[in-house]
Amino acid sequence: MKLEGTRFLVTGGTGFIGSALVRGLLARGAMVRSLDNDTRGTRSRLETSFVSSAGRLELWEGDIRELAAVRQAAEGMTSVIHLAYVNGTEFFYSKPDLVLEVAVKGMLNVLDACLETGIRDLVLASSSEVYQTPPAVPTDESAPLSVPDVLNPRYSYGGGKIISELLAVNYGRTHFDRVSIFRPHNCYGPDMGHEHVIPQLARRLGETLASVPEGPVTLPIQGTGQETRAFIYIDDLVDGVLRIVESGEHLEIYHVGTDEEVTVAQLVEAMGRCVGREVRPQPGPLQPGGTLRRCPDISKLKALGYLPRISLEQGLQLTVPWYLEKGSVR
Repeated sequence: MKLEGTRFLVTGGTGFIGSALVRGLLARGAMVRSLDNDTRGTRSRLETSFVSSAGRLELWEGDIRELAAVRQAAEGMTSVIHLAYVNGTEFFYSKPDLVLEVAVKGMLNVLDACLETGIRDLVLASSSEVYQTPPAVPTDESAPLSVPDVLNPRYSYGGGKIISELLAVNYGRTHFDRVSIFRPHNCYGPDMGHEHVIPQLARRLGETLASVPEGPVTLPIQGTGQETRAFIYIDDLVDGVLRIVESGEHLEIYHVGTDEEVTVAQLVEAMGRCVGREVRPQPGPLQPGGTLRRCPDISKLKALGYLPRISLEQGLQLTVPWYLEKGSVR
C-alpha cells in the first residue's frame, strides 16, 4: 500500500506507540485521523505534528468501546491501524476486566465499523504476550498462543490480544482485502508512561541516586536478573510497522523487535552507564506469570527490508535521562 495520500484511521493515536506511528505516517505523506479518548494517551504528543501537518492530521476524541464513535471516525478512511488498548503491566493485575473490555469490544467495533463503511484494509497491533512462555528462543510467528492460567489476572492482556487476533483473521478471510498483524516486543523510549519496566527502573534509579550521591548503588528488580528481553527503541518499531503497512501480506503476522537479547541485569547495568554510575541489580520476587526469556525471530520482517538501527545502549541514552529529568507521564 502506498502511504502518501492514503487516509489512515489510527486508533489509540495519542498513546506512546500510536503517536509515534502517526508522526511516521505524516512524514511519509499520509493523511491521518487519530481516535483516542486520551485516558492514557495525551494530545500533547501530537501538538507539533498537528500544527505542521497542513491539515493532514485530525485529532478525534472518542471511546473505542462505543461503536458509534468508531464508525464515525472510520467514515471516509482507506485503512485502519488498530492500536487502542490498555497497556502497562501493572494494569494487567489491577484492572483485568477493563483490559478485556477494551480488547474485545474495541476489536469488534473496529471490525463492524470497517464493514459498515467499506474499509477493506486493516492492520492490527498484537503483542508478544500472546505466546507467554515460548517453546523456542528466538521465537517466530508460528509459536502456539496460550493462556496458562485463567485465574491469573496478568493474562487478561495476552488473552485479549489472542481474541483480537482470532477475530481479525477470521473476519479477514471474507470481509477484507488485507488483514496484517504485528506483535511488538518490548518497545521503549521517552514519554512512554510509567507502567513499564524501563520507566519503572528509571524512576527507582532516580530515587536511589538522590539518596546515594556517590559510588556504586543497588537497584531492586523483579526476579534474579537473568531473565531476558529484547528491547526495541520506538523509532525502530515505527519503521518496522510502516514496512508492514506498506508491504505486509494478507493474513500474515509479523514480529517487530530486535534480536539483541539481554538479561535484566545487563539492562540495569547499561542504565547505570547512562548516568556514569555503577548500578548493581538487587534480585527480588518475580510476579506470577512473568516470562523468563523472550526474544523474537524477525526474519519475516527483515524480508520486507527491515533492520533495527538503534542499539540498546543508544536507546537508553535517549530514554533514561528523559525520565530522570521529567519523570513519568501519563
